[in-house]
Amino acid sequence: MLKSLLEQFKGSRKLKNIITIQHTQSVHHTNGMIGAWTDWELTALGKQQAFNIGEALRKEVADQHYVMYASDLLRTRQTADIVASSLEIVPIYKKELRELNLGSATGKSVEWLHKNQVKQDMRTSSLDYKLLPDAESKRDLYYRLLPFLHEMQNSREENIIIVSHGGTLSMLFYMWHNHDINNLENTEFRGLPGGVSVLNENDKGVRIIRKLNDLSYLSYPVK
Repeated sequence: MLKSLLEQFKGSRKLKNIITIQHTQSVHHTNGMIGAWTDWELTALGKQQAFNIGEALRKEVADQHYVMYASDLLRTRQTADIVASSLEIVPIYKKELRELNLGSATGKSVEWLHKNQVKQDMRTSSLDYKLLPDAESKRDLYYRLLPFLHEMQNSREENIIIVSHGGTLSMLFYMWHNHDINNLENTEFRGLPGGVSVLNENDKGVRIIRKLNDLSYLSYPVK
């Protein structure tokens, strides 16, 4: 079934304009704790950053209607709510857009994870490696995102905003270009909190990354 979804996604020619936003500064960026599925709030700076992104996008896409999808974790909900208020739209929350699940590391510190993570052996590919026995692998994340990507690509909406997490957006960028999962070990997109990316599909079906993790939106308005 999942293979069938991927083939449908690859075959679709509906044009899309996609803006992705990595959630802005969260408390876990400042206190040495794990992000993952722990429900951290944005910091005061993170809330200001989200407001700046929203105001910049309001000016940039003033004449276009966008639908917004966001992870349902608190830091992404807060980012999405603030940005959406500037655009006068209502976010649609999706559990599928959560960050990689680190299982029993939820609520723990980065130091705890470093001490307790499973060592990768030579027989396990980076696709199937799990930091902890109850964590997700990259392959798990790929298949978690696949139905969402299929739904998005086949929706009537042409203009879409996605608010999510660094690891999840990295995977979405990879999947946007129709790369087979078996090539994933050689490709990775790194993001930064508050990074804004712009993806387009032209009338020939060519998928383009026009901006990748642009941080200039964080300092809007430019003084």
